[in-house]
Amino acid sequence: MRKIRVLIVDDSVVARRLLADVLSGDPAVEVADIAATGRVALAKIPYCNPDLVTLDVDMPELSGLETLAALRKEYPHLPVIMVSALTEHGAVVTLDALSLGATDYVTKPADVRNRDAALAKLKEDLIPKIKTFCRFEEETAPPPAPFKAGQPFSILDNLSRAAGQVEAVVIGVSTGGPNALAEILPPLPEDFPVPIFIVQHMPPIFTKFLSDRLASKCRLAVSEAAGGETPEAGHVYIAPGDFHLIVEREGVNPRLRIAREAPENSCRPSVDVLFRSAVKVYGSRMLAVIMTGMGQDGFRGCEQVKGAGGQVLAQDEASSVVWGMPGFVVRAGLADRVLPLSQLPMEILRRARAGRAAVAGGGGNG
Repeated sequence: MRKIRVLIVDDSVVARRLLADVLSGDPAVEVADIAATGRVALAKIPYCNPDLVTLDVDMPELSGLETLAALRKEYPHLPVIMVSALTEHGAVVTLDALSLGATDYVTKPADVRNRDAALAKLKEDLIPKIKTFCRFEEETAPPPAPFKAGQPFSILDNLSRAAGQVEAVVIGVSTGGPNALAEILPPLPEDFPVPIFIVQHMPPIFTKFLSDRLASKCRLAVSEAAGGETPEAGHVYIAPGDFHLIVEREGVNPRLRIAREAPENSCRPSVDVLFRSAVKVYGSRMLAVIMTGMGQDGFRGCEQVKGAGGQVLAQDEASSVVWGMPGFVVRAGLADRVLPLSQLPMEILRRARAGRAAVAGGGGNG
């Protein structure tokens, strides 16, 4: 099988060598070429014909963003992974790059002096993404989850069965998530009737800038969760990077907690941790939304949501950057509806409002 050809673009000699060693160490990948500037990279692409480009965020002459913009004009479908520093500036520029069409990003190891550790971390983060974007291999679906008797479900819309049950919305998303969230949250009205909790797989610093950016675009209040909050309707709480977001019951009220407990599915924050905790507080009165992302984080959480009688929506394959997370859920029959990204906002709103209307209507007839 032909190897995946990667063009490395970085002005740092150390970073170029580190990336080249990581790529060369995998038998399925090879370095197609190396460029120290954006202009050189753009000139080399027609000749080295890469399957994917790794692109440094900060470079002289042409910045990473300028290089990406020029590249996208000529090569709209060529996968591009931004290589960013774990800094405030790196977070802001990376989010800009994603909005300009970068496929995904990885962060540079903080301590390149420990070469073995740096190589291991970069390999763990980068190689799976390269193989996903260039081979699009189907992930093996787990078997459908067993459910207790009396808790049947199907892929049909079960809104009539669950009407009146939504008190919280939980969202899990990863690769492609920043752009997806920027599409589904802004249409939601400021009087959205329940709180929204989100796990977006991102490192520290990045989630703060993501929440700030979404807040500037949304009518809802959006913030990075700090822990200790009492969830409020119409407020979006985003799990901070490297912390799980957990919903707990404190007396009669829900309360948020953040924790650096062990990663799950190699993730912290983890979608499964959030969903599992929310089930304990809200039971059947919750709506889970699983969106674009690699891997299967959120699958076990959706099992528990369905087991408790809650509702699950999944993003469809065509509108997902990677149909890993939602794909696992859909293939196991856990999704009540599978929708394109453009239809998710109104479906989320419809279900949240339908629940409130049913409760209000029931009270009025009593």
